[in-house]
Amino acid sequence: MEAEFWYKRWENLEIGFHEEFPNPFLVEYFSKLQLQAKGTIFVPLCGKTKDISWLLERDLQVVAVELSPLAITQLFTDLKYSPERTQVGNLTLWEAPNLKVFEGDIFQLEKEQIGSFDAIYDRAALVALPYGMRVQYVHKLRSLTDTAKILLICFEYDQSLASGPPFSISEEEIRSHYGQNFELNLFTEMTLTGGLRGKIPAKEKVWYLEPKPQASPKI
Repeated sequence: MEAEFWYKRWENLEIGFHEEFPNPFLVEYFSKLQLQAKGTIFVPLCGKTKDISWLLERDLQVVAVELSPLAITQLFTDLKYSPERTQVGNLTLWEAPNLKVFEGDIFQLEKEQIGSFDAIYDRAALVALPYGMRVQYVHKLRSLTDTAKILLICFEYDQSLASGPPFSISEEEIRSHYGQNFELNLFTEMTLTGGLRGKIPAKEKVWYLEPKPQASPKI
């Protein structure tokens, strides 16, 4: 998926993936992450998600990355924040109390720019990318965040019936990406009411990926 694809989606308001309320799976399973106050959580490809507001209300430090400046502008407008903006390498950092959002390509982020994390919340990143880019994304995520625990929400359906995004992510693929360094726990799977795009049978799954002892970054 080229950057222009996502720019156009936001410009044309083709953002059916955006939810008007905090994700119910995040609300239900967040406690499983066992984050302390002022803990840091990373939200890749965040859009203008309401989940960030919900996380901030839990007294967390949120760090996110998003390609579209339009999405970031709307995110801060919804939060009623007036961010400071600075240039960080090839990306622009939008910053407000307890919140940092990097504008640009996640593949251009470096670990020293974003610091360390206690957890990752991935609702919209892995499912947004075609397979080849998913492999690159997981590689990049591991290099950025070491072995932070992950709450992952994804879809599974017959990919031959529709093109993504969102793309179908099978259990086998998740194991291929993360199985070496993480214990994989399936919290729940739910049949998507009405199907994907109102017609394709699909399941939505919630995974908790817990780092294995002494796991090391796969770089």
